[in-house]
Amino acid sequence: MQEATRIELGLRAVGRTRAAALSSALCAMLAAWPHGALAQSDGAWQHPVTPWGDPDLQGRWPIRHMTLTPLERPVELGTRAYLNDDEFAERVAAIEARNTRYDRETSEKRLGQGHWAEAGQIPQRQASLIVDPPNGRLPALTEAGLAKSATMRSSWQDIPFDTPEDFDSWDRCITRGMPASMFPMQYNNGIEIWQTPGYVLIRLEMIHEVRIVPLDGRPSLDPAIKLWMGDSRGRFEGNTLVVETTNFNGLTPMTNVVTPGAPPENDIPTSESMHIVERFTRTSDDRLQYEITTHDPEMMVRPWTVAYEWRLEPDYVIYEYACHEGNTAVRNYIEASRFERRQRASR
Repeated sequence: MQEATRIELGLRAVGRTRAAALSSALCAMLAAWPHGALAQSDGAWQHPVTPWGDPDLQGRWPIRHMTLTPLERPVELGTRAYLNDDEFAERVAAIEARNTRYDRETSEKRLGQGHWAEAGQIPQRQASLIVDPPNGRLPALTEAGLAKSATMRSSWQDIPFDTPEDFDSWDRCITRGMPASMFPMQYNNGIEIWQTPGYVLIRLEMIHEVRIVPLDGRPSLDPAIKLWMGDSRGRFEGNTLVVETTNFNGLTPMTNVVTPGAPPENDIPTSESMHIVERFTRTSDDRLQYEITTHDPEMMVRPWTVAYEWRLEPDYVIYEYACHEGNTAVRNYIEASRFERRQRASR
């Protein structure tokens, strides 16, 4: 998974500007808080439209600014959706401490964690990506969900490795799946929206996937057809793009450990019954409110919703995600695991 060169080059640019970004972000956040879930647009702002008349959502909307906000809310925050001043100051201090560690890596010419992550520089008041349930936590698994979770395998688990099936779909460079692909993580946070008459395309930097969303009212695929990323259909409700996705294959985890605040072992299961509804609402020239509700009645006792703001970055560069090329990790895991077990057995 040859990522080091790409990430290090990107982080050099981030490092030169992160102090200014952090300072500006703090000023903006303190001036704007408290605020509602949707950004307040200038009353004179007019929503752009495409030449064929659809609301225009196009552009590069990387979500790296949300890497400091956990998927699940810390339990002690209860139902509070936003941090208070002291909690926000702790988040800011954590960023500064992390930046100091990463700068030390650079000065010591070490390739550590600071060079394997897109380090977010914009602290958010938002306490968690999950906004429903009100406590900001994932719902409980059903009995079937618990049983399937116990069978899931991932490189993030402390287990023996013997076959490719001991690794999840992202380990094998197939996909992060849904809804996980729409959440921020430690690198490759680029998202780009393209539009043509009758279609919206959502390009994901991670795994270089493109979600193709027809808008022409066609029915979903036959239920017998199951896909890694599901089958999407879209429509506009006013200026909001609503995308409904079904026909999942149930072979991907619902969350990824690399999303901060997500469960640590990639063992939250999905089923073929999962149904996802997304809403994309542009609120200004450079802001878009994103919301995604996941309902998998076989795996979870209730639906759950993530909502957060996207920011337009026209100059963001989306790099090729060459995951399969040189991906020796799966074989290395298996060989190392077998060697360790032989060593233990020979003692």
